[in-house]
Amino acid sequence: MPVVSAPARIHISLIDLNGSLGRVDGGAGFALREPRVEVRVERAEGLRVYGMHAEVAEKAAKRVLSAYSLPGAEVEVLRAYPRHVGLGSGTQLSLAVAAGICRAYGIEKGVRELAELTGRGGTSGIGVAAFESGGFVLDGGHARALKREFLPSSASTAPPPPVLLRRDMPDWEIAVVLPAAGERVHSRREVNIFRDFCPLPLSQVQELCHILLMKLLPALAEQDIEGFGEGINMIQEVGFKRIEVMLQRREVRELLRECQRLSYGAGLSSFGPVIYALPLSPAEFAEVVSSRRDVRSVWFTRADNTGVVVR
Repeated sequence: MPVVSAPARIHISLIDLNGSLGRVDGGAGFALREPRVEVRVERAEGLRVYGMHAEVAEKAAKRVLSAYSLPGAEVEVLRAYPRHVGLGSGTQLSLAVAAGICRAYGIEKGVRELAELTGRGGTSGIGVAAFESGGFVLDGGHARALKREFLPSSASTAPPPPVLLRRDMPDWEIAVVLPAAGERVHSRREVNIFRDFCPLPLSQVQELCHILLMKLLPALAEQDIEGFGEGINMIQEVGFKRIEVMLQRREVRELLRECQRLSYGAGLSSFGPVIYALPLSPAEFAEVVSSRRDVRSVWFTRADNTGVVVR
């Protein structure tokens, strides 16, 4: 009766939604210790699914059972967190269910195969890589031969992209802020945003790559929290991330600026509305941000450098 535990992920930014060099997407992000998804799986006749986001778990389970001609499974979602807030719950839950069923039946399959099977990683590879090994991840996107349109992961059939860099994150304290309100972008609206705004100007992609290569990655390698935070702040103003921030509600954009004031750097994870920050003073950050009426919850965690755990 395996129990599968997987970390949430922060999605810093997509990289290339211009595609003039023959590749699209690409992404940067890292795994978080909290929140997590946790799933218990055991063999069964037929399929029974319980707990939070049961529809997501059931969809993933059906694909795995069908692909490997298995008789059934009992799946219980023990822990989960809200969907469509920017923390990648759909990918982590789907992969956790797939991994749990495979472990229950003694089937050895790699994470990338399970991601393809459950339809994950078709745009960003950060969630899949965070599940597999945690840490900071930079992925290389998709060749245009595999993915001809600009689409979000939920509408893409491309396989997970190659991981170009995986590195342990430093043991920095990370604040995660869930606004009381905010745009939760998904489904048809997400598809339409990609179609309306892409391709991006090449200059925007080039500016983002400059920040990643000569600011964020060196700061990560040198464990320079000030430089890393500055890079995160800069990324909010360029490329597709600028669009994601622009499309959020005014209250969320104002909250982001307040979080930046109280931290080395803060950003919107994916489309948000979740904001992540590297606080200057966790105590002051908690006091100021938690007291705001536009904040639902604030918690403090650190990066996860392990990825999925099966016990």
